[in-house]
Amino acid sequence: MFPGFIRALIPTPESTICVRHGGSGPPLLLLHGHPQTHVMWHLTAPALAEEYSVVCADLRGYGDSGKPPTAPDHEPYSKRAMARDMVAVMAALGHERFAVVGHDRGGRVAYRMALDHPERVRGLAVLDIVPTGEHFRRAGMDFALGYWHWFFLAQPFDFPERVIGADPDRFYFHRGREIFAEAATAEYRRCYSDPATIHAMCEDYRAGATYDFELDEADRKAGRRIACPLLALWGAKGQVGRWYDVLGVWRNWAADVSGGAIDSGHYLPEEAPEATLRALQPFLRRAGE
Repeated sequence: MFPGFIRALIPTPESTICVRHGGSGPPLLLLHGHPQTHVMWHLTAPALAEEYSVVCADLRGYGDSGKPPTAPDHEPYSKRAMARDMVAVMAALGHERFAVVGHDRGGRVAYRMALDHPERVRGLAVLDIVPTGEHFRRAGMDFALGYWHWFFLAQPFDFPERVIGADPDRFYFHRGREIFAEAATAEYRRCYSDPATIHAMCEDYRAGATYDFELDEADRKAGRRIACPLLALWGAKGQVGRWYDVLGVWRNWAADVSGGAIDSGHYLPEEAPEATLRALQPFLRRAGE
């Protein structure tokens, strides 16, 4: 699914990260969502590789990346920790400064990277999210029912692990599976059926409800802002645009914000790859100038 790309396992100070990289030009990091892997970029990465040195990475805990031990505060699965991995991966590949596009959980890693490592991120695109802290701080019945898995996966070990492990295929993608390519679905199934991955993904959400939320709240109260240009895209058929003024929320976090809705559900790069590329390419060219 990634013609011309090289698969590699890159050691970092805290883990090992699985990547596919290919193309030439300004460096571009693509980060996936839950419960997917870097394979979610298979319809967009080859086109982007015509202009960019593209790196598609599995977040720690996901796919074939390492699954380090957790801690009581869940920091090893925080977006800050995942961002450290990605900065190390890009440096190992010779990329000190780069653009990043993140979908879903990957978008949360991407904006945390832009806050923690502003010298590294030249442009940030986030797909179908607002900041984690904003979700929790503004939460009401619509959010709790629509994103109920945020609250389920964050429950203490090992209740969600046991429930998911009893039938992971029924839990993940129990509806809407037809939007994914058969080969991609098979890869997601291979990964989300691994008990170690199930545990790591729960830790990701436990970190989201604790460590990540607290970081976002501290940054919000301190007025810390994302320095680079930010593109926010969301699915017109999804929930994020119905719940929030997406651009308005992101303008509280960054000065240079643009974007809009795409005719898609939540999984923009797989449901609407051509529209996603059309929205990304002008922004990435500007960020690379």
